[in-house]
Amino acid sequence: MSENVLIIIPARLASTRLPDKPLAELCGAPMIVQVYRRAVEAGIGPVLVAADGPEIAAAIRHAGGEAVVTDPDLPSGSDRIYAALQSYDPEERYGVIVNLQGDLPTIDPASVRASLAPLADPAVDIATLAARIARAEERTDSNVVKAVGSPIGLSRLRALYFTRATAPWGEGDLFHHIGLYAYRRAALERFVALPPSALEKREKLEQLRALEAGMRIDVEIVDAVPLGVDTPADLERARKILDGSSQK
Repeated sequence: MSENVLIIIPARLASTRLPDKPLAELCGAPMIVQVYRRAVEAGIGPVLVAADGPEIAAAIRHAGGEAVVTDPDLPSGSDRIYAALQSYDPEERYGVIVNLQGDLPTIDPASVRASLAPLADPAVDIATLAARIARAEERTDSNVVKAVGSPIGLSRLRALYFTRATAPWGEGDLFHHIGLYAYRRAALERFVALPPSALEKREKLEQLRALEAGMRIDVEIVDAVPLGVDTPADLERARKILDGSSQK
């Protein structure tokens, strides 16, 4: 990448299924610190946590990282990373912003790096990730968001739609969308200025706002979907995964 890259991890304490989720203990550190470590391991640029309060910021700073405290009433993670960016980088040193969700402690750092590949094409506004669906039950699971697009290479799609439905119809691969985004800075600025779109509100998928506005999203295909931690059971699974990785 010719532009400087900044990874921003949005994190907020509010969670109905796992209270104080970012601070949950995970293999000797708060979960948000584990996500921060995966981002640092990606080695693509500095990492900043966009926290909704001082508790998360303190945990990151204790681990040697950088954090910005943002307005807890911001409506989305995208708004939170943009607010953090404005505070952290008013000089506009960073031209690419990677939005890494704060509940993906097992993400492969190589997948974070892979998210930048589509931005080598100057026509691409936003890049994201997906993996081929291998489990039959995920094909019809509305909690599994599917990326639908036209193949433009062995490991890339040009996104046409994202949906909770089973799509596209017929024989062939389906792709499980992974909620990590690499934005050109101008694309992020444009995106957060747009009002929520009709399909975004219907599907409850924020990325549809960009597609409805004519922005181009390309999808890099990676090998696996990282575990998103939303419940105590997910947290226990994450502990087992990280314990296994540390013993290799």
